Amino acid sequence: MSQNNLNQQKCEACQTGAPQISEKESAELVKQIPEWAVVVKNGIMQLERAFKFKNFQQAIEFTNRVGQMAEAEDHHPALLTEWGKVTVIWWTHKIKGLHQNDFICAAKTDQIF
Repeated sequence: MSQNNLNQQKCEACQTGAPQISEKESAELVKQIPEWAVVVKNGIMQLERAFKFKNFQQAIEFTNRVGQMAEAEDHHPALLTEWGKVTVIWWTHKIKGLHQNDFICAAKTDQIF
């Protein structure tokens, strides 16, 4: 996978049993999305980032734009929209972990922001 243009890539269809990204690959890819944290929740590695806004209107508009991108990529995050803040969490449900699609969508989320 190319290491310098995540936000230009398209998600690939991910099937149950597809390989999770390795720790080495993850360490390289996360360098391209430095504001994101790799977290483990319920034993599942995920990418998480909180985005700050001046008000709820800006937060909901961002949420909607991320949702539109997610639909276009057919890859969907967890989104928590609050006053002045949106938390976005990417992981691949089918493989219960991180896939290159998660890094692609995190980079596209940054681009939307």
